[in-house]
Amino acid sequence: MDHQATTRVYVVSDSAGETGEAVVRAAAMQFYPAHVDIVRAPFIHDSEGIDKVLGTASAHGGIVVFTLVIPKLRDELIRKAKALRIPYIDLLGPIVSSLGQALQQEPRRQPGMIHPLDEEYFKKVEAVEFAVKYDDGRDFSGIQKADIVLLGVSRTSKTPLSMYLAHKRLKVANVPLVPEMQPPSAIYSIPKEKIIGLRIDPDKLNVIRQERLRTLGLAENATYANVERIKIELEFADKIMSKIGCVIFDVSNRAVEETASLILDHIEHVERG
Repeated sequence: MDHQATTRVYVVSDSAGETGEAVVRAAAMQFYPAHVDIVRAPFIHDSEGIDKVLGTASAHGGIVVFTLVIPKLRDELIRKAKALRIPYIDLLGPIVSSLGQALQQEPRRQPGMIHPLDEEYFKKVEAVEFAVKYDDGRDFSGIQKADIVLLGVSRTSKTPLSMYLAHKRLKVANVPLVPEMQPPSAIYSIPKEKIIGLRIDPDKLNVIRQERLRTLGLAENATYANVERIKIELEFADKIMSKIGCVIFDVSNRAVEETASLILDHIEHVERG
C-alpha cells in the first residue's frame, strides 16, 4: 500500500460546508495514513460557482462531495460532474428523500438550517463552562452573571443540578452555605426569583454524608456526618434562605431530574409573570 497516497475532496455547499467537511474527515480517518486534501467550496448559489469548482476538480483531479439542498443546483452539479467524468457524492439527498417518504412531508429545501442547532450547542457549552467555573463558591463573581443561583449545604445536589440545568442552556452558580462563613453579599442584591434554596432532611443528609466519607476512605463518625452538626448547618441555611425570601425545594427524596424540573417550572412561571 502507498502510505503517501493523496486525494483531493471538494466539499460543495450552499451553506458554510461544515457538515460535509465533518463527514469527509470522519471517513478519511478510516484510510489513515493516506492523506485526504479537503477543499471547502461554501455558499455556492449559482451556476458560476458550480462551474468554478468543477473546473478546478477536472483540471486537478479529485472527488466532489456536496450538501446542496436546492434541487436545481444539485441537479445541475450532478449533470455537469457526469459530463466531466468527475466522481461525486450527494451526502444529504438520499437521507432527505428517505426522511421525506417516512414522514410523508416535503423538506424545506432551505440552506444553512444546521446553524440554529450550532447556536444552541454553543450556548450549552457556554453554560456548562459557566457552571464549572462558578461551582461550589469557587468564584462568587458569577452570582451577578448567573441565570440561576443555587443555595444549600454540602451534598444537596448543587453541582449535579448546575450541570443538568447547564444542558438546558442556563448559566448556574451555586453557593455552599456554611455556618462559619457568611454568604457573599451579592445574594442579597440580585432578584430573589433567580435564587433557589435547596433543603434536605437531616437524617437523609446524614446517610449521604456517611456514604461520602466511606467513599473517601474516611471515618464515618467525622464531624461532617455528625447529626447535630448537620442540624446546625440546616438551621443556618434556613435562616439565610428565609432572609432572602427565595423559593425553596426539598431534595430529600428527589432525583436530580425531578428537582431540575421543579426549578424549570419555577423559571417559566417567573418569566410569565
